[in-house]
Amino acid sequence: MRFIFKTEYAQDIRLARHGGHWFWYGLLCAFLALAPLLLPEYWLAQLTFVLIYGIAGLGLMLLAGFTGQFSLGHAAFLGVGAYTQALLTGMGWPFFAALACAALLSAAAGIVVGLPALRVKGIYLAIATLAFGFIVEEVFARWTSVTGGNKGMFLQAPVVAGLAFDTSQSFYFLCLVIAVACTLAILNLLRAPTGRAFVAIRDSEISAQSMGVHLAWYKTLSFALSAALAGIAGALYGHKLQFITPEQFDIVQSIDLLLMIVIGGLGSVHGAFLGASFLIFMPQLIGLAKDYLPDSIGQSPGLQTFVYGAVLIAFVMFEPLGIYGRWLKVRAWLQLFPFYRAGMFKRQKSFQKSERLR
Repeated sequence: MRFIFKTEYAQDIRLARHGGHWFWYGLLCAFLALAPLLLPEYWLAQLTFVLIYGIAGLGLMLLAGFTGQFSLGHAAFLGVGAYTQALLTGMGWPFFAALACAALLSAAAGIVVGLPALRVKGIYLAIATLAFGFIVEEVFARWTSVTGGNKGMFLQAPVVAGLAFDTSQSFYFLCLVIAVACTLAILNLLRAPTGRAFVAIRDSEISAQSMGVHLAWYKTLSFALSAALAGIAGALYGHKLQFITPEQFDIVQSIDLLLMIVIGGLGSVHGAFLGASFLIFMPQLIGLAKDYLPDSIGQSPGLQTFVYGAVLIAFVMFEPLGIYGRWLKVRAWLQLFPFYRAGMFKRQKSFQKSERLR
């Protein structure tokens, strides 16, 4: 078992805490770099979707996992980013300029939601964001002169410095670079005072406020940053599909995003990508399992929804920390073996939050 003795503050905020991190993350980066050579084109496309949803998951994780503000309308921010990217690239804007505008416009939409949401929390905040999602979806469908309405809009392959990313391999590398950049940005933000303020708000708003954290500013900032990342993911999503319609950014998409971070592991950057992997690869596994199931079950139209619901219930009941939380327990078991003690990870009793004493 590894023991780390910290003698300076820089050790606590270091991205890689020890040599094992450098080895495993280096191995992961090597696999991702060689993925176009190792994987067929179909699975490479699925891995590209994992990267895109992972970026959206980072945004929602920042909002829900690290700030404690849940959103049921996050697909609207994906839609804002996708439609902004489609309009600007259609007008001849460079790819990265259009991507930056998509992120900024999505962030502005996040501020529009975040400011009124300062007075509500919990289920009421979820209802407010859900209403916002319905409104944005209706705007996409009705504003036909800009969005094309239900006919949708086409997007061309991104072009950067005269180089067209029109193949699965080239677009995968573009998404990989953007996903790595977004991940490093989130990791550095969480090490900074801003990220620590987000976590303080999540744990206890009263305690955070008593320590000088400006609740209104940091909550609004969290919404803006989360929406900006969703806008970037929406822009890449549109380029990958090359066709977008309002139905792609409905309540089902928002629920999928929330399901993704809950199953991946709330409060963990790893959980965003683990949840994205679950969201993308689970339908493939269900499709493979249908061949071995009776026709009455395998051909049922609600099989995928049933499996998603059952998995979500199982995680909420038996593993609230998600896939990443389960991995931490498995890793601790391997490190402590044979001295692992039963009940070591038994859930502790929860006490009332201080907010309830008001």
